[in-house]
Amino acid sequence: MDVHWEEVGWERLSERAGRRRLPVWDCTVGLVVGEDSALLIDPGSCLREGAQVRVEAERLAGRRVTHLAYTHGHFDHVLGGAAFAGAEVYGPVGLDTQLSADRDGLRADAVQQGLAEAEAAEAADLLVVPRHLVSGEWTLDLGGVQVLLANVGPGHTRHDLAAFVPGAREVVFCGDLVEESGEPLAGPDAVPRQWPAALDRLLALGGDDALYVPGHGAVVDAAFVRAQRDTLAARFGVSDTRDGPLSYPRPDA
Repeated sequence: MDVHWEEVGWERLSERAGRRRLPVWDCTVGLVVGEDSALLIDPGSCLREGAQVRVEAERLAGRRVTHLAYTHGHFDHVLGGAAFAGAEVYGPVGLDTQLSADRDGLRADAVQQGLAEAEAAEAADLLVVPRHLVSGEWTLDLGGVQVLLANVGPGHTRHDLAAFVPGAREVVFCGDLVEESGEPLAGPDAVPRQWPAALDRLLALGGDDALYVPGHGAVVDAAFVRAQRDTLAARFGVSDTRDGPLSYPRPDA
């Protein structure tokens, strides 16, 4: 890779991984470059944005993007997916059904948030749903680097996926389970009382020394994620013993 990441507006996080903060919604896209393949995490909000991301990512990787992962199903994280023709698409189990059934909802949400109606409709119509569904953990071998995709949700949504990239310092792409640029958003599809548990799973897999990449905002450390977990636990009425792991109420409580 002869191109410097900063030259095309990307932030390099490790030897193999980097990310870009897209304009308007400050959504993070991630890139992991192997010797044989490249993984793109969250392709942006529309085909135009996805196409730009693909050009930049393939310039950085020196090869085509072969794998695409959705961390969750919100429009700003998936509607650029059709720009990555030929890529193998991964997502948390259940996301395929959600996206297939709710294209109109995705389009409407995108328009409500400011995306042009024509762009939203085109992206929703052409959206590629994930074919590879992660119910626990799935290891992707990109050649020289193995990326762990883990279904750590529900939390921010009913279907939340994270990507763990090994290295001298592990890089964790969190999706919107973690947000730095504002308070975590709990919309109608959130599962608030299970969100702190999802962050516990994220921390257990990533560890104290990892770099945690939020869906929106600056890269953070484990202490930030832990503090956000505690804030969410207090906000949603999840008890914390402080002498042991958080205790979570039953879903029907």
